[in-house]
Amino acid sequence: MPAGEVLKEQGQGFNSVKLTTRLDKFEKFVSRLSGWFEWIGIAGLLMMMLVTSIDVVGGKLFTWRLLGAIDIVMLSQIVAIAFACACALIVGRHVRVEFFITRLPQRTQAVINSIISILGLGLFIIIIWRLTVLGYSFQAWGVTTATIYIPLYPFAYGVALASIPVCLVFFIELIKSLGQVAKR
Repeated sequence: MPAGEVLKEQGQGFNSVKLTTRLDKFEKFVSRLSGWFEWIGIAGLLMMMLVTSIDVVGGKLFTWRLLGAIDIVMLSQIVAIAFACACALIVGRHVRVEFFITRLPQRTQAVINSIISILGLGLFIIIIWRLTVLGYSFQAWGVTTATIYIPLYPFAYGVALASIPVCLVFFIELIKSLGQVAKR
């Protein structure tokens, strides 16, 4: 019997199979994108460590402080956190309370997960929008750091860019949850 007829007998059509394979490909793309962004976050973390080490060693051994160390560490911290967020969401390294939800039926869990995904997606869409507006404002007004005058607008735009994979992860979770809700 051809594969299409077997799927029709099982209650699935070609659209279900195509949707699943497309969702898998999209999920792999988002995972790869998040992995690339994670490397940017790792670079931010390494920059924090390097600047802090130079500042501490210079201050303790040579009575010489690194000018703008606080500014550089602050901005590197923003980069490290923002660009690692999507990867942390994918591997489950985020805050999630599941004590009560795991005791509910599968369909109810899927409905709750759908609502949570919608709320997360909405939140990060608003974050992207407001950070883009903030970045434009920083750019128009020429806002910089206090000691070494690093412009802040690229970091606002960067965090907005780093939030895009987070939105995509929430979108994938929403599609999967809705698929579980629709299952019989």
